[in-house]
Amino acid sequence: MDAHKVLECLNEALELQHRSIIQLNLAAGSLLGLEVQAVTAELQRFAEAELDDTRRLVEKITALGGDPTPEVAVVSWHADPHEVLDSLIANEDEAIAALHAVIPHSGQEPRSEALEHLMEHLIMRKQNQVDWLRRARREP
Repeated sequence: MDAHKVLECLNEALELQHRSIIQLNLAAGSLLGLEVQAVTAELQRFAEAELDDTRRLVEKITALGGDPTPEVAVVSWHADPHEVLDSLIANEDEAIAALHAVIPHSGQEPRSEALEHLMEHLIMRKQNQVDWLRRARREP
């Protein structure tokens, strides 16, 4: 395992995770209109899952001897629900790519397998979330 590169990649992903928590909470609390209230409830559930995933990333960083970054990727806010969903989709796609970037540096040893499976689990959950957002964004 290239621990230095893994820690670098994990911290890059962590910055994006911090942003996900903030943006999902902003979206869940600020979207107006009866037609989007079911979406806001789902966004809040996503934010809670992101918080849990973020803790897992912090635990892995510290277990590998690193320090978790307190930095947050740039956060945006939009009043228009369509722009909110488009922004969330783009940001989550970026976060998924950052999590995936950890895997090539994990190596071929027992702890590498655990790290790879953790990344796959986080990627799978986030991808399901993005798929939901894309379905919500589609016009009938």
